[in-house]
Amino acid sequence: MARVTGLGGVFYVVEDPEATREWYREVLGIDGPYGPQLAWAEEPKANPYSLISHFKDDEYVKPGKGGFMINLRVDDLDAFVKQLGKKGVKVLDTADEGYGKFAWLLDPDGVKIELWEQVADELP
Repeated sequence: MARVTGLGGVFYVVEDPEATREWYREVLGIDGPYGPQLAWAEEPKANPYSLISHFKDDEYVKPGKGGFMINLRVDDLDAFVKQLGKKGVKVLDTADEGYGKFAWLLDPDGVKIELWEQVADELP
C-alpha cells in the first residue's frame, strides 16, 4: 500500500523571499539549492521523524504570524542560543522539559521558530 514517508517541506508566502532565505542561511546556518534544506537523520541518537501537531487555538505559536510554527532540531541548544545572541537575534524564551530543551525566536517575517534539542533517548 502506498504511504506518506516524511515531511517534504514547509511552504509559506513572504514579502522578500531572498531576504528571508539569506536570514535562514546567515542566522540558522541552513541553505540548499531550493532554499533552506535539512538532511534527514544527521543525529545518531535521535528518532528521525517530523511531527505534524494540531492545536485548537494559536496560543502556542504566538507571537508568530500566520497560525503556524516551524520546529527545527539542533544538536546543542545552549551553544546555538549563544550564537544567535552574537548575531543580534532575540530569543523569546527557553525551556527544559526533561526529554528536550527548547528555545523560540521569530524569523524576519514574524514566523515563530522553535529550536529543539532532544536530550532523552525516549520521548514521552
